[in-house]
Amino acid sequence: MLKNTALTRWFFVLFSLSIITLIMWNTFSFFNELKENERKKMQLWADAQNNVQENNVLNSDALINDVVLKVLQGNTTTPMILYSHKEGNYDIRNIEKKKIDTLKLVKKFSDEYNPIEVYFNDELLQTIYYGNSPLINKIKYYPAVLILIMLLFFTAIYLFYKTSRASEQNKLWAGMAKETAHQIGTPLSSLVGWTEILKTENVNKEYVAEMEKDIDRLRTITERFSKVGSVPIMTQMDLVHETHLALDYLKSRSSKLIGFNLTTPDEPIMVKLNSQLYGWTIENLVKNAIDAMKGKGDISIEIEKNSKHALVKISDTGKGISKRDYSKIFKPGFTSKKRGWGLGLSLAKRIIQEYHKGKIRVLRSTADKGTTMEIAFKLLKD
Repeated sequence: MLKNTALTRWFFVLFSLSIITLIMWNTFSFFNELKENERKKMQLWADAQNNVQENNVLNSDALINDVVLKVLQGNTTTPMILYSHKEGNYDIRNIEKKKIDTLKLVKKFSDEYNPIEVYFNDELLQTIYYGNSPLINKIKYYPAVLILIMLLFFTAIYLFYKTSRASEQNKLWAGMAKETAHQIGTPLSSLVGWTEILKTENVNKEYVAEMEKDIDRLRTITERFSKVGSVPIMTQMDLVHETHLALDYLKSRSSKLIGFNLTTPDEPIMVKLNSQLYGWTIENLVKNAIDAMKGKGDISIEIEKNSKHALVKISDTGKGISKRDYSKIFKPGFTSKKRGWGLGLSLAKRIIQEYHKGKIRVLRSTADKGTTMEIAFKLLKD
C-alpha cells in the first residue's frame, strides 16, 4: 500500500511538470506565430511602399492590382466565403472543403463579423463572409484553458500533499502497531511461564483454563497488531463460520444485559479473509454498538449474499448516528464518547477496504432506535 501511495505521488509530480511544460510550449508557439504574422504584414506594407516610390504614382492600376494580389495571396489563415452576385456562386478559401454546409457557415460567419460588401461603380459585386482564424480561436479560448490548467495544477499539488500526509500517517500507524505488539509480547511470554507453574500446583484447573484462554486472546491481539502496516495473508474461508467464532468469544466476555442474535444462511459463504483481522473488525463494531447502547440492549448480526457480494449487517438498539456523521465516524480520532481514542472504526475501515478490498458503511441509523453497519465482501467465483 505504501508503494502504491509513493507511485501515486510521483504520478502527480510528473503530471504537474507535464502541465507546466504544456503551458510553456503553447505560450512559445503562440508568440512565434504572432511574430511571424506581424512580419508578413510588415513585409507586405514595405513592398507596397517600395512600389509607390518606384512607380511614383498614387492611382496606378498596375500598382493597385499588384498590392491587392499580394493581400489576397498573403492571407492564408482567415477562413472566408466570397459570394459573387453576378455569377451567383460561392468561393471558399482557407477552409477544408470536406463536407461543408456553406449556408450554415455563412450564417456562422455573419454572427461573428459583419460581412464586407465590395462595390464597383455603385454595383455590388461581392460579399465577403469571414470568421476567426485558427490563431484567433486559440487566443480566444486560451484564458479558459489557462484557468483549467491552473486548477488542474493546484489539484495536483493538493493531492500530492494529501497523499504525502496519508503516507506519513500510514507509517505512524504501522510503527505504533508493531511497537504495541512488541511490548505485549514480553509480559505475555512471562504469563505463559507462570501458567505452566500453576499447573503443577494445587490450583483449580478451571481457573488455569480461563487464564489460558485469555493468554491465547493476548496472542491473537499481538498478531493482529503485528499485521498492521504489512500485507496480511488472505485465505479462502467460510464467512459464516468465522463470524460464529468471533461472536462466541464476544458473548463470553460481554454483560448478560446484552442480547445477541445471529442469522445466517444454512450453506457456507466462501470469501477471501484474514481470520484474525476480520475477528478484530467484528469485535470493534460490536464494542461500539455496546457503547452506543450504554451496556444494555440487543445486537443482531445478519449474513446474506447477492449475485456479487457477501453482506454482514450488524444492528444495535443504541442512540443512533447523525446522518452528517456517517463518513466522519471512520476518520481517526473522531469519537462521540467522553473517553476513547476514536480508532476502532478507523481500523475497521482500514482492515475491510485496504486489506480485504471490501466496503464498510453505515447502512441506516435512527435516533434513539439504533444503527445498522454493513460490511461487503466480494464473493469467490465458482
